[in-house]
Amino acid sequence: MYTPSTHGDCAVYDVESTAESGKLMSAQLKLVGGSADFGPDVKSLTLTASLETDSRLRVRITDADHRRWEVPQDVIPRPAPGPQPKDVLLDSPGNPSMPSNSTMSSASSDLTFTIHASPFRFTVSRRSTGDTLFDTSANLVFKDRYLEVTSTLPVDRASLYGLGEQKKETFRLQHNDTFTLWNGDVTRSDQPDLNLYGSHPFYMDVRSGGAAHGVLLLNSNGMDILYGGSYVTYKVIGGVLDFYFFAGPSPLDVVDQYTQLIGRPAPMPYWSFGFHQSRYGYKNVADLDGVVAGYAKARIPMEAIWSDIDYMDGYQDFTLDPVNYPSKQLRPFVDRLHNNGQKYVVTVHPAIKRQAAAHEDLFLKRNGANLVGEAWPGEVYFLDFISPRSTEYWARKISEFRRTIPVDGLWCDINEPSNFKQWQPLNPLDDPPYRINNSGFHLPINYRTVPVSTLHYNGVSEYDAHNLFGLLQAKATHAGLLRDTARRPFVLSRSTFVGSGRYAAHWTGNNVARWDELAHSINTILNFGLFGIPMMGADICGFNGNTTQELCSRWIQLGAFYPFARAHAEKTTLRRELYVWEATARSARKALGMRYRLLPYMFTLMYEAHTTGAPIARPLFFSYPQDADTYGVDRQFLLGRGVLVSPVLEPGATTVDAYFPAGRWFSLYDYSLAYTMKVGKRVTLPAPADLANAHLAGGNILLLQHAELTTSAARQSEFHLLVALAENGTASGELFLDDGEPPEMGAVGGNWTLVRFSCDREESKGMVTTKVSSHVVQNSYAPSRAQVIGKVVFMGLQSAPKSFTIYVNNVELKAARTKSRTSGVFSVSGLSLAIGQKFEIKLVMSH
Repeated sequence: MYTPSTHGDCAVYDVESTAESGKLMSAQLKLVGGSADFGPDVKSLTLTASLETDSRLRVRITDADHRRWEVPQDVIPRPAPGPQPKDVLLDSPGNPSMPSNSTMSSASSDLTFTIHASPFRFTVSRRSTGDTLFDTSANLVFKDRYLEVTSTLPVDRASLYGLGEQKKETFRLQHNDTFTLWNGDVTRSDQPDLNLYGSHPFYMDVRSGGAAHGVLLLNSNGMDILYGGSYVTYKVIGGVLDFYFFAGPSPLDVVDQYTQLIGRPAPMPYWSFGFHQSRYGYKNVADLDGVVAGYAKARIPMEAIWSDIDYMDGYQDFTLDPVNYPSKQLRPFVDRLHNNGQKYVVTVHPAIKRQAAAHEDLFLKRNGANLVGEAWPGEVYFLDFISPRSTEYWARKISEFRRTIPVDGLWCDINEPSNFKQWQPLNPLDDPPYRINNSGFHLPINYRTVPVSTLHYNGVSEYDAHNLFGLLQAKATHAGLLRDTARRPFVLSRSTFVGSGRYAAHWTGNNVARWDELAHSINTILNFGLFGIPMMGADICGFNGNTTQELCSRWIQLGAFYPFARAHAEKTTLRRELYVWEATARSARKALGMRYRLLPYMFTLMYEAHTTGAPIARPLFFSYPQDADTYGVDRQFLLGRGVLVSPVLEPGATTVDAYFPAGRWFSLYDYSLAYTMKVGKRVTLPAPADLANAHLAGGNILLLQHAELTTSAARQSEFHLLVALAENGTASGELFLDDGEPPEMGAVGGNWTLVRFSCDREESKGMVTTKVSSHVVQNSYAPSRAQVIGKVVFMGLQSAPKSFTIYVNNVELKAARTKSRTSGVFSVSGLSLAIGQKFEIKLVMSH
């Protein structure tokens, strides 16, 4: 066992006693071997372990005698420690007064927890297989401002994912890597392996054979996590050790269980799935108008245009530049957008100009006075989003601003929070004994942010709450928009923490217009799907640096499949709107045309994310966990369970090396059967200059709509039902619909429609019958919209039938409405099947 301790001595605890109190297992730990570094050890610890659900185990270790900082219940609501399920068994073999170990298990749970007494350590194992999931070393360090614990891992069987936010070369975590969790405004965001804007101390471990589990350390203090392949070590500068273990066993089960604890992803409005255009440096309203006109002239879909700080007066939130963005020009512009079914989003920052600040107790304090920092407006105060008065002030400012400019969403930027001022230490908090690897050089934790000796409401220190800042601003912004509009809010936040997905979308931050950045965007987007933030994207064509036509074309081909698709660029760069180059415009029309056709599918995936936590963009092993060759695939991804995206990520490429798991794969463009794999295999795909490869897995049913320039226009068109048959002739899928605006998605008594589709095949006496049917789960929305399925396409049928007959609800349909192809694609058009009404289509073919 490797013990990566930084101490000359070994910190060891023994179990002094164990007890079963009600439905919870507890133990008292006493120090028997101290360590010399980082301050005195805590002498007595309390451990509590609880099987909170059949699939979730909590293990919490804290100071037995003094209360310590923990993530507040009102920030991430969660059960108090214990109780356990009624059928929990407590097993203490050996000497009853001092057992060598104590085991807690449940007949209904696959997780088993064991305390080992002398020296203390604990293990978590999978009851069904005996596999050890977490096994701590005897070296437990617990000091006031330094905690350390290590767990061994089976280096040959474990594949880890998560632990962010960093820009990673690969999606699967690499051995001997360090993950620093400290939210920062990092100036070199294009560099890999540096802590960026968010902190997510959660990982998923997929073991050989496909069984997955998750591990969360719920702690908001700064930390380094060392992953050595055979071990994972946590080095934390405060708080408590509050571990949660999620049993899985499938990857989808893990994110379901994880988001059940931290909060389900917020439902996003339908319009937010359109394409967004932004730039830091749009000079005035006329510039915005010209961009909107440019997209319309090029016939490229554009859903929303965004304003960075350019719209502000002196870089102050909720103000308008009186010369370049006066309300008398901006308001008519926004009204025109709305009349055309388009949206307007602006940025807001958490720093308030000192001279403009309200004379209220709203701000962070240091040394008894409002902290004076430095940000875009100059000298600033920082809002304290822990304070109820501050969140009320924020909601009021949102409402007042929307009376002038009715923005459709808000973008919370530089909310780590970013600060340009240097600080002198005020007290020991500003210089903790252990220096985390901040920005890759062990920089002070006060670097480019507010000092950690700053105080929040109720005396909470920034030392403890720093990583919560962006989450708290997103929560306040979401609440303010909801209160003002009574509609589903759209909030984009740069800084995130565990649970941020309950309120906000996210993007990868200030990327660079480089090919490696294009490729790395996939890793970050997949990571945030694990973290419960499925609405995720990267600045298409790059933010910093000048792009090229080829890079921008390839980026929109990939970016059109991001859950959140926005182009954004820095003001000194060359203009790169998608219509600037005709070749890029051609790529954009095709890529966004496919995206807008897929809108019903993507919105249904949003519903799935909101109800189960399932990511919208997923790694291949989510659908194929037993195929170990998918564990390292990170240059492709799935949308939902069925749409495989294989983009070009290198300059000059004429082919793409793609991995196809076992099964049938159909082209999403011409519906032909591209590949049938008995086992997973790599394939060399052609890479047209204006198209990304996209395939649909057999066994899926998709609903598409027509490609239009806005989501509202696309929603008016009829549906096409794509039935991609598995080799056994089956397929399934579903469709969720609402008007894209209700605050809740799929609420009891709400106005929404959910339809599940299935397909099966029967063979008898030379006749093959393929039957598609719908099952209406709820239908309170679709009848008011009169939306219909006008066409059904069967993919993967046996080719060239001698004859065929179509029945719709047991009534024969004339053959003139059908089209058969030798490729096995068979379409039925001219239909008018109402969404939300049960139907059955039978295709009877003889061969």
